[in-house]
Amino acid sequence: MASVSLCPLHHTILPKHSFPCFNPQFQACLSAFSSRSPFRIRASSAVATEPVTSTQQNNAFEFEVFACPVCYEPLIRKGPPGLNLPAIYRSGFQCQRCNKKYSSRDIYLDLTVIAGTKEYTEFKPARTELFRSPLVSFLYERGWRQNFNRSGFPGPDEEFKMALEYFKPAEGGLLVDVSCGSGLFSRKFAESGTYSGVIALDFSENMLRQCYDFIKKDDNILNSNIALVRADVSRLPFSSGTVDAVHAGAALHCWPSPSNAVAEITRILRSGGIFVGTTFLAPRFGDSFRSEIYRNLRQLASNGYGYLTEKEIEDLCISCGLINYTSKVQQSFIMFSAQKA
Repeated sequence: MASVSLCPLHHTILPKHSFPCFNPQFQACLSAFSSRSPFRIRASSAVATEPVTSTQQNNAFEFEVFACPVCYEPLIRKGPPGLNLPAIYRSGFQCQRCNKKYSSRDIYLDLTVIAGTKEYTEFKPARTELFRSPLVSFLYERGWRQNFNRSGFPGPDEEFKMALEYFKPAEGGLLVDVSCGSGLFSRKFAESGTYSGVIALDFSENMLRQCYDFIKKDDNILNSNIALVRADVSRLPFSSGTVDAVHAGAALHCWPSPSNAVAEITRILRSGGIFVGTTFLAPRFGDSFRSEIYRNLRQLASNGYGYLTEKEIEDLCISCGLINYTSKVQQSFIMFSAQKA
């Protein structure tokens, strides 16, 4: 058995728009988290102990749905086939072009460009680093996400139903849930059985660990075709035109470069593929809000988050080559959808 120790953080600054101090559930979870000793996530691995059968030998090397984030060449897998947690955990991956190797670390597959580096550390903006915190990862579904309803978010169940409607053309295909956080929607997509595979993808190691912590409690999801992948939304580890659907829940405002991210999402989508996202909208201040000085003030007032207007989101999708843009707005909440031509 392989185990991972997580050391909780005792202090984290939370952004104002989602600070959940008034939520009783948040207070109870915060106390539980702070008082508990470092906990362990356990995942079984039988790489060295299980005998390799002839069938496994025949399937030892196969082209994978994943691609190298450096050169986008499809990876070759060494290990058992299948898009599920046990198979991926027991597999190694290698790029046939640049020979870079990738492996499952803890319970997720690390497909970042810097995977395997020992000396180099890449620092991200504060809003990105915030969600890598064990504390924020633990609290996300225990008080944090529930506060979004104050901004007009209809709630995970309703948002999931809305997303399913947008994704109807992609049913039976491969769905990637980018910036999945603790896997709130990844688990719903996997449990629905609507897609051939679901990939829960996030840059935060601790969000992916929290996602696994939820998954392992539900055998239906644990045995489904779901994979946990660490990756950068601006450098997605898939070959061009190989994904049927991409979901990004409450994520766009957190991305350091929304234009790079949407361009990457467009690249990996198949022709006819669907992109669905939700985010917080920027406040409305009329036409003068478009001026540079107001844009700078907006950025300062948002604690570093990149809130966009309705028109900016539409323009961004269209400029990246997506078509059939549509959206639904409720207060500061927007769910938008666009399609790959």
